[in-house]
Amino acid sequence: MATVVALGYFAVFLTLTVEAPALMARPVLGGLPTGLLLALVQVPVTWLAVVLFEYTARRYVDPLARRVGRYARPDDGDGKPRG
Repeated sequence: MATVVALGYFAVFLTLTVEAPALMARPVLGGLPTGLLLALVQVPVTWLAVVLFEYTARRYVDPLARRVGRYARPDDGDGKPRG
């Protein structure tokens, strides 16, 4: 879900850049253009998506992978099971 939000934010940013250049050039926060502010906000949004993805993977995916690994038969890499 966090990945979808981060990609959605980026898509909105790109759309605004193309479709509303006057809005993106409008100064906010002491002369900083809106477009630059939104671009700077993209960095923490992306990091948040990465952190949430890692949390979700460690909590849900890794335990499933360990369970599957217990049932998998090890081999020597040649496709033939040891035994």
